[in-house]
Amino acid sequence: MINRTKLKTLLSLFALNSITLYLYFSSHDADHIRHKSPANPRSHPSETRYKQSHSPPFRTKPWPILPSYLPWSQSPDVALRSCEAYFGNGFTRRLDLLAPSDGGWFRCFHSETLQSSVCEGGRVRMSPDKIKMSKGGEKLEMVMGRGEEEEMPVFESGAFDIQVSDPSKSGKKVVPQGSIGKYTMRELIDSILFTGAEDFQCTEWIEEPTLLVTRFEYANLFHTFTDWYSAYVASRVTGLPSRPHVVFVDGHCETQLEETWKALFSSIRYAKNFSGPVCFRHVVLSPLGYEAALFRGLSQNINCQGASAHELWQNPNDKRTARLHEFGEMVKAAFGFPVNRLNNPLKPVSGHNILFVRREDYFAHPRHSGKVQSRLSNEEEVFNSVKNWVASSSSSRQLKCKVNVVNGLFAHMSMKEQVRAIQDASIIVGAHGAGLTHIISAMPRTVVLEIVSSEYRRPHFALIAQWKGLEYHPIFLDGSHANPPVVTDKLRSILKNSFEC
Repeated sequence: MINRTKLKTLLSLFALNSITLYLYFSSHDADHIRHKSPANPRSHPSETRYKQSHSPPFRTKPWPILPSYLPWSQSPDVALRSCEAYFGNGFTRRLDLLAPSDGGWFRCFHSETLQSSVCEGGRVRMSPDKIKMSKGGEKLEMVMGRGEEEEMPVFESGAFDIQVSDPSKSGKKVVPQGSIGKYTMRELIDSILFTGAEDFQCTEWIEEPTLLVTRFEYANLFHTFTDWYSAYVASRVTGLPSRPHVVFVDGHCETQLEETWKALFSSIRYAKNFSGPVCFRHVVLSPLGYEAALFRGLSQNINCQGASAHELWQNPNDKRTARLHEFGEMVKAAFGFPVNRLNNPLKPVSGHNILFVRREDYFAHPRHSGKVQSRLSNEEEVFNSVKNWVASSSSSRQLKCKVNVVNGLFAHMSMKEQVRAIQDASIIVGAHGAGLTHIISAMPRTVVLEIVSSEYRRPHFALIAQWKGLEYHPIFLDGSHANPPVVTDKLRSILKNSFEC
């Protein structure tokens, strides 16, 4: 009797759990697809039929569930120069260059705020032999000394083309002459021709959505973060149902940063690695990283403050954004880290980690000397001083919390290990340098302490901290030499005031 009662109880709990999970995932999926309703002013009837009959197979990765995700609205009412226009979907002006039909289609969404566009098309063919550049994807040691101009694409007319059913359009440009300024992605668009069905032959078809990405400063973490963010935004703006493949339309060699490209998206491949003309069912042209708010903010006043998604869901505010929280969670989820754990409790069991982000010598690209320019001339001395101060303060019980000092030798750590170190940090300290861009993936209560030499007083990380809502403290130097007691005094103050240590 007792066993039967237990069995009934277990079955009841199982049923309740199943219903709860169903409701949770259903509501989340509804958020993700809400903006793709046929009632959407951006949708086209035949486009809707196309999407329904060409749902991607299981070779693409699903979007992870992100606590800070907010729907990417397709409303044309996004305010000019609002935080959503800068960091979210401000691409509200639609231009149909080729309406959906029996052949291909092509359209662009323009952002007046960013002066940038996201373009996408269907039944698009790429001919690698009409793109002049190095092959790309080689091991760094195999191409040392190669010039940058060899790695950047030069497009012949017809490097890309779109299938059309109207034979009178064959051979004509998708975009009229003179309508495109000189820039790599614009030059790509300028190379696109219309092609009749009889000439639209392919050696390979890519059925799933694919991003075309051209990178410039591909070995620099800050600039690559702008590329990652642009690619993520392009995927969300175009409503892709799963994570797209990425094709690099450049000839750069392999870098450590490809680990994150592979984690974020379904796959990566280089344009010149295809053996012949390749056709895409659905292709999206990712804007250059230079056109992202992360970069534009260096020269424009983007007056936005970070906020939680929960707060903005309840009280929308044009001057606040949760998009960097969302993207930081995307990076962590891509590497398999939990994104729903408690945010930096005041007294974590393992203690508070002070992550010291170091700058090290390494070969970044074929033209690099292997020497990293010093932004903090006595970095080793400062790091040892912090380590010794924590040890002595802990043993004398001057600190009320357990504190650990983590040596962030990022140049010799995998990208996954770097993200883990950032996620586990309560305080991130370091000299001005690209490695600090990782604060995008930091937990909401993390504190940033930047040591700024007189030669590199740029606002990169102060702005990212502001847009993410992180507490930020700079130490400005006269030259590049830091006084270690000044650094330890600042850390003592942060631990006391922010973490009650």
